[in-house]
Amino acid sequence: MHFLDQAKIYVKSGAGGPGAVSFRREKFVEFGGPDGGDGGKGGDIVFEAVPGLNTLIDFRYTQHFRAPRGKGGAGSNRTGAGGDDLVVKVPVGTQILADDEERSLLADLTKVGQRITFLKGGMGGRGNASYKTSTNRAPRQHQTGEDGEEMWVWLRLKLLADVGLLGLPNAGKSTLLNAVSNAGAKVGDYPFTTLRPQLGVVRHKGREFVLADIPGLIEGAAEGAGIGDRFLGHVERTRLLLHLVDGSGDDPLEAWRIVRGELEGYGAGLTDKAEVIALTKADLLDDKQRAKVVKALESETGARVFPISAPLDDGMEPLLDAVIQRLGAAVEDDRLEAAGRDSWSPL
Repeated sequence: MHFLDQAKIYVKSGAGGPGAVSFRREKFVEFGGPDGGDGGKGGDIVFEAVPGLNTLIDFRYTQHFRAPRGKGGAGSNRTGAGGDDLVVKVPVGTQILADDEERSLLADLTKVGQRITFLKGGMGGRGNASYKTSTNRAPRQHQTGEDGEEMWVWLRLKLLADVGLLGLPNAGKSTLLNAVSNAGAKVGDYPFTTLRPQLGVVRHKGREFVLADIPGLIEGAAEGAGIGDRFLGHVERTRLLLHLVDGSGDDPLEAWRIVRGELEGYGAGLTDKAEVIALTKADLLDDKQRAKVVKALESETGARVFPISAPLDDGMEPLLDAVIQRLGAAVEDDRLEAAGRDSWSPL
């Protein structure tokens, strides 16, 4: 299945059905008169977040969504049937954006089963029976029904994960993802092996969390260099960042600074997220070199640095312990923040 995290689609709700012009004319029945019923309401456009989807690829081939219109009214004061709602199923984590320069956020579907009525169908037109008055006993006017709403919108998918993997190209992100999870990410000895986000479920000491690997960042990604910062949206919703620094690189300290600079340039609060730092490919360094690099990174970042070698499973245990510990703290912080927002107020 191909991965697609952006799509532009056209949506239109159904128009209301026309009201009927009808008169009651029955043999041997007195007091005939207008009996035209109202038209039915048009169908709504509804977006629903469903489990089991992790790409917007379906919207590349189907881009127009139109809800059915309401049926027309009929004689004997019969109201037309309403049009069925059109339910557009999207992955959990999908945002609906306006087709303007700012891409204004219109809706955000973050929970399984969440539904929003995005465009309402048009109301059905009035039949001639509703126009009858004491002075207008045989009205022939009616309404045709309201038009539905229509617009072009952008869908943007932001994958939901607990931990986001960051680092320069060839920092070992895909290797680590394959080593600790059930993912099968492509691994190669060249930059930008990962061209789309990958998800994996990690199980460690009775705990589970979802790990997201995104394509590597390079200096200037915030301005569009390399693959750019487009995929950073997939780690906006994560609670923890796992930053991998290539220990075999020319300047590991500068590598950490570059990625942090791109996070700062991107914004969206990524620099405020909790971060765990791992020094990858530590098996390629001797003990003295490794200790020197770890000390320099810890001095610069003010945090503990975990030297690891994912293929050899060296140093992975303390790293995953730290991830679980920090992840638990982040979850508790989110819970307290939500409790503060929902606290009782007399106003």
